[in-house]
Amino acid sequence: MTNTPTAIEFENVTFGYPNQTTRFKIDSPKNAIDIKKWHVDQGRSVFISGESGSGKSTLLNLICGTLVPTSGKISILGQTFSKLSERKRDRFRALHIGVVFQQFNLIPYLTVKQNIEVAAFFGKGRKFAPTSSIINLCSQLNLASELLQKPANQLSVGQQQRVAIARALINQPELLVVDEPTSALDTSARDGFIKLLLACAKQYRFTLLFVSHDLSLANYFDQHLKLAEINHAQEVVE
Repeated sequence: MTNTPTAIEFENVTFGYPNQTTRFKIDSPKNAIDIKKWHVDQGRSVFISGESGSGKSTLLNLICGTLVPTSGKISILGQTFSKLSERKRDRFRALHIGVVFQQFNLIPYLTVKQNIEVAAFFGKGRKFAPTSSIINLCSQLNLASELLQKPANQLSVGQQQRVAIARALINQPELLVVDEPTSALDTSARDGFIKLLLACAKQYRFTLLFVSHDLSLANYFDQHLKLAEINHAQEVVE
């Protein structure tokens, strides 16, 4: 353990799905996640890889608090996150954790501005972010101001990505979790997206956790972690 503050810390964490199926036995009582000790220092950019079914989605859901461990403790930014009530986890996530989903999860009929405002509303105690803050953030993400009033379903994939990042960053989170966001992009757009994320991480000084099966992206990050190196569970099915 270093003296650097930790963004994520797992201690003896297990998680198992009820009636989980393995390749050898049906309804076998087993864990999808079994991590004895793992931490990520604040300010790092970490690339996590793993095969399909290796537990990547489960790990992210545990970090974001949408799942709670069967046993053990998860701390996020020094807070014993896994022991909080569901309501307090939701509030903590809204304030401190940004998430960019694989499918972006924008509300298609809302405008760009409204999609970002929704995240700000729930993260800032039911207060809307100033329009100037949204415009400035979108400008930094190469989103033209005229797009703010455009419905999300009329944007290109690349524009939707940038809106998803803006929505995740509007509350200035200390931790950004990004889940397989480049699968629909060509090589040039994919590389541009990664560089944009890393530039944002440097500017806003957040910890970046990027999950993907695309190993060609690993060299962009401070650290490459194979999930199998920390997860002792076997034959996982996500």
